[in-house]
Parts: sequence; C-alpha cells; structure tokens
Amino acid sequence: MVGNMEKGGRLSILGCLVIILSFFLLVDCSSKTHAHRRISHSNQGSSPPVKLQVLDNHVEIDNGIVKLTLLKPSGMITGVGYKGINNVLEYRFKETQRGYWDIVWSRPEIGKSFFDTFIVLNGVSGFYSYSIFEHLKGWPDLNVDEARIAFKLHQDMFHYMAISDDKQRIMPTDHDRREGHVLDYREAVLLTNPGNPNLTGEVDDKYQYSCENKDNRVHGWISSNPRVGFWVITPSDEFRAGGPVKPDLTSHAGPTSLAIFFSGHYAGPSFGVRLRNGEPWKKVFGPVFIYLNSGSTNNALWEDAKKQMSEETKKWPYDFPMSVDFPRASQRGTITGRLLVRDRYISRELMPAKSAYVGLAPPGNAGSWQEETKAYQFWTRTDDKGYFTIQGVRADTYNLYASVPGIIGDYKHDIDVIIRPGSKVRIGDLVYDPPRHGPTLWEIGIPDRSAEEFYIPDPAPGLVNKLFINHKDK
Repeated sequence: MVGNMEKGGRLSILGCLVIILSFFLLVDCSSKTHAHRRISHSNQGSSPPVKLQVLDNHVEIDNGIVKLTLLKPSGMITGVGYKGINNVLEYRFKETQRGYWDIVWSRPEIGKSFFDTFIVLNGVSGFYSYSIFEHLKGWPDLNVDEARIAFKLHQDMFHYMAISDDKQRIMPTDHDRREGHVLDYREAVLLTNPGNPNLTGEVDDKYQYSCENKDNRVHGWISSNPRVGFWVITPSDEFRAGGPVKPDLTSHAGPTSLAIFFSGHYAGPSFGVRLRNGEPWKKVFGPVFIYLNSGSTNNALWEDAKKQMSEETKKWPYDFPMSVDFPRASQRGTITGRLLVRDRYISRELMPAKSAYVGLAPPGNAGSWQEETKAYQFWTRTDDKGYFTIQGVRADTYNLYASVPGIIGDYKHDIDVIIRPGSKVRIGDLVYDPPRHGPTLWEIGIPDRSAEEFYIPDPAPGLVNKLFINHKDK
C-alpha cells in the first residue's frame, strides 16, 4: 500500500511516503513435521491442520495451538490467541499498535519495498516472521535508521520479565511509569506510586535490560494467571548489524518485547542503512520465532524457552521459507580454520587464539564489521586451540575478521574469502601479528571489548534497580 508522509519518521508497516509495502502470507499446511519440545501439548503427529480464514478486515491463521490474527491489508498483528486465551496482546490498544514491524526512516522518496511474511506450521506452538527490504537500482537516496518487530502484551496478564538466567524480575506497569518521576532522560523513571508497593523507589529504564547480539537469543514475559510464556527467539545473527558484541534492546516495561535487527542504540545516529546514488540493496531480516508455552512455574517456562531456542538454532537455516532470497542449507557454504597469535613479547611460540571472535563480513578495513549494516555477517568463537568452523554462510565474497580477548587490535585476513553454494573452504592456519612497539610497561583492564574491569560504583540509595544490586552486570 502507498501512503503520504513528507519527510520521514516511524513506519509501523502501515504505509508512508511513496514507500511501497507488500505483505505475503505463507501458511504451511503440509504434512512435514518439525521437532519442537513442549511442556503441555500433544505430539506433532496428532496436531490438527493449519486453518486459514479470510474475513472482511482480518486474516486468521489457526493451527490448534496458536491463532494469529492479522489486519487487512496492512499485515499488523492484532491478536495472538493461545490455548483458550483469546489474545495475549494488549486488546485495549488500537489494532495497529499491538504487534507490528517498526521501521524508522528519513528523507525517503519513491523507492523502498518491504515484503513481510508470517509462517504458521502445524503442531508448532508459535509463529515465524521475516521481512525482505529492497531498494532498486536508480531509486532515490534513503536512510533507514532502525528496523524491528514490536509486541505490546496484555497489561493485566504479563508482569514477570526474563532476559537471561540472572536478569529476571517482576516489572512495573506502563501506568506505573506514567505516574512516576521522569529523571534526566525520559526512559529513566523513578517509581513513586506503583501498583506493586515493593517497587516503590526503584528506577525503571529499558536500557538496563539491553544485551549484546551474541547473547540476545531468547527473552520475553510470563503471565502468572494463567501461567503462560511469550518469547522472542532469534536463532541467528546473520541479519543483525554491528557484529556479535553490538548491544541493543530486548524486552522492557509496557509489557513490550522486541526483535531488533538494527538500530542506533549504543552506536550513534550515523549507524543505519544509508543508500545513495541509486545503490541497489536487498536484505532478508529473520525469520525470528515467536514462541508460546505454558507450565507450572516461571522457571519451568524459562528453561523450556531456552531449550526451544536451542532447537531453533540447530535448525538454522530453516527449510520452510519459500523465498528465493533465503538460501537453504544446501545452498550455503562452510569455512574452517585455525587462528594463532604471534607476539614475541608474550611467547616465543605461536599461541592459539582462544575464545576469539572470528567472522565473515563484507570486504573492508580491519574492524569495519562494527559499522556494517547493509550486508550479512557470520560469526563464531574459537576453541582452546584456536580452531573455528562457520556453517550456513550465504554465497558471496567476504573478508575474514577476528578479535582476540586479551590481545590488542583487530585482525583481518589479507585474501578475500569466496563462499559458493555447497562449498567447504579450509583456510588453514592464520597468524595474527598484533600491533607492537616494544614490551608492555603497564596495563589497565583487558582488551576484550567489554567494560568489565571498570569500577562501577553503587547507585545513590534512592535511584536503584534492585535487580542489579550485587549483580555482575550492575
């Protein structure tokens, strides 16, 4: 659909200035099965077929476990039903503000297409979504600053949020935040009169729940009555921007859950997709999996969500997307090798690059992957002997980059790496010579792309988030 906005802004997959949006619905009603672990529903063999119902203003997709309701023609998610629950999204919000692809752009003229796909498989307790962004050759300049999927959950149901094993807590409501005292920036709010008095005097700030891409695999919310979990699972980082240590948002008070593909958070306003001089560009974001489960305790739901995340990761790349722009496993390649470090001031022998980040990203300078937003990246970590394997790589030409904990600088292999469909590249031993002008005289901290060695004082007693008192990430 085509809308009319003059200078840019936030697009919630609803239409904007001569930005063309097309929505394709894919429902897999075949007999093909996928192994998904569940807490409380029957095995896949007994699952009913997926049903598709097209109404005047909505499209309903129901597999007997999850019912997805989309708004016509925009493709907004107006309802997610689960096992007798009519809608786990906030039904009091407008239908356009419950579940949606959220894109921030500026100065677009003609020339941006988004193809948004939802996939419902029979016997699966959730649904998948991905989008294809395309800018054709010759189209005018365009900035895309942020792309994500946002879910606004039922405010009366979901109060407990889980980001990781040690970041879980009862959260304030959106009303609590509105009634609180805004601090130096609008995201940080002192809770002055929350509905749950145990939260009085705490500070809520969505940035406190950010995490790095490499760790942002599953997060979400739990309802206590009925005890149901809603989880955003991201099985791969290949479509994310900025590499494995780029931080971004996850879930936060609202209750809100996000699947973020790229944004300027922690990177600055220049971080985003910049298309100039008629540059052609196409990229597939996702699929991500929205998983729902039920069980007896919060911990049981969280542990089940982690197991489901592990299963989704093992299945990557998925075999069910029908787009030619999403290559299957047989159409991708693999690279193996070993990274060593040569630093005569530490050892006379070559040292294995232990736990190093090794990745394939578009050709550029050493470290350029940190600012890369347009293309795909594929990362792994070396073992104790420096060996690495990267599987499921899209066919293309890359540079191989690396960052070694405890070793200063960025590594880049001098020769381009060409991945062809089905190829297995054995790159052999690679040697990184870090920058040196002599022996180390003194050192503060460890060069490992973290701020772990910095001293972080406790906050003022009246400005705390109790979750982070004596927490390793305080």
